[in-house]
Amino acid sequence: MTEPAIELIGISKSFGAVRANRDIDLKVARGTIHGIVGENGAGKSTLMSILYGFYQADAGEIRVGSVPTAIRTPNDAIAVGIGMVHQHFMLVENFSVLENVILGAEGEPLLKNSIAKARSELQRLEREYGLEVDPDAIIEDLPVGLQQRVEILKALYRGAEILILDEPTGVLTPAEADHLFRILRQLKEQGKTVVLITHKLREIMAITDTVSVMRQGTMVATRETASTTVEELAELMVGRRVLLRVEKGASSPGEVKLSVKNLTVRDSRGVTMVDNVSFDVRAGEIVGIAGVAGNGQSELMEAICGVRSAVSGSVSLDGGAIDVIGVADPGELRDRGLAHVPEDRHHVGLVLAFEENENSILGYHDEEQYSKGPLLDIDAIRADAKAKIEKYDIRPSDCRLKTANFSGGNQQKIVLAREMEQDPGVLVVGQPTRGVDVGAIEFIHKRLIAMRDQGKAVLLVSVELDEIRSLADRILVMFAGRVVGERSPDATEGELGLLMAGVEPRQAAE
Repeated sequence: MTEPAIELIGISKSFGAVRANRDIDLKVARGTIHGIVGENGAGKSTLMSILYGFYQADAGEIRVGSVPTAIRTPNDAIAVGIGMVHQHFMLVENFSVLENVILGAEGEPLLKNSIAKARSELQRLEREYGLEVDPDAIIEDLPVGLQQRVEILKALYRGAEILILDEPTGVLTPAEADHLFRILRQLKEQGKTVVLITHKLREIMAITDTVSVMRQGTMVATRETASTTVEELAELMVGRRVLLRVEKGASSPGEVKLSVKNLTVRDSRGVTMVDNVSFDVRAGEIVGIAGVAGNGQSELMEAICGVRSAVSGSVSLDGGAIDVIGVADPGELRDRGLAHVPEDRHHVGLVLAFEENENSILGYHDEEQYSKGPLLDIDAIRADAKAKIEKYDIRPSDCRLKTANFSGGNQQKIVLAREMEQDPGVLVVGQPTRGVDVGAIEFIHKRLIAMRDQGKAVLLVSVELDEIRSLADRILVMFAGRVVGERSPDATEGELGLLMAGVEPRQAAE
């Protein structure tokens, strides 16, 4: 092993009764891409937050370039060449790219001089690392892939030699993820060290040199990536053999539960995002909608679920019309048996400042089982939350913990448990396994198949093409707001990829 860029020795960290890290040792070789994998709640992000100075370890030592180093704040980490790109970006949305890059590192009392120097340095970094982005663009106008580049540029601008990325592809399209990997390889070629936290084992196999596996707060193994397999890593992560393929029988579609006819939806700018879309979802089937993010899938789900108004068209649930043109009522749709797992759990699915038990009934809080006369039955709500925590393996198993303190994958399980356990007739689910580890993915996929087999109708939207092909009984492909094709799950990845790009396979062959 070459000289370690960083070394963690005996790191331990507890939050009350929860032991997030237990006596962890880790060496990361200089000029390599080192992956860290583990289930949600395994302690990966906590460990890297200690390295970056967000948390202080209860015990242990950090060495940077073999030198014992006290890192008490992120400024200490930056000073020794450590940068971090967080899963949820730390950007000021109404600032420009350039303003975000220099924020906190202006360097001179005259901002004009700082901006001029920063612009020149930013252009150099963009050229050197393939991180092209308009320095004058406003952050809120940029897609998430470009926002992530800004985060990387921020770290490099501050002199980072060691770059930590926490679940960097969780919000990216496949094309954006491929571009990110090209950037990471280029950083490695320039001598930078990259620490990659992810739950996606195929990404680990594709991009890393070495991978370390964490389980329940401990470091259980480190492997050279070339000498391990996806199956071995999954077993090390979960502590048991994991089924990496979805096992399901043939579907038995029944009556139409959800019917969409000629639906057209515009966004706040007046741009048509859903263009004359029609399809049905029957009881006992999963209909998957594939497509690159931004092609109308989100707006389609929102219109069906009463979150956004449509311009024209109709939607019916169990044969009864839904008012999609006027102001729809999501609560009424829940009462009629339609459950919705939104794509954006932070802004739509959860109130992060609420306790877990409060989020576990959100939207269903007026149901009789949670009431004691005119008041909420707190004991019943907490008992219900504890049952969901156990059934869905939500960690930590504390229903009084603020939801913001759960990992992204466990937050996702809170939303899924809330919606699935209401026994809906129709489930509309967006990105069900975004930010979720391999063991939880297996569990969620089994639950979705079980709902189908119980006669439920499931509309699934996912940017993970493997997930769509594994779960769906029929696949609809969206491009530029329209359904451009319907295929069976046996369709090849290449054929679906062409449709996602707006190209009919027969056109590509001509």
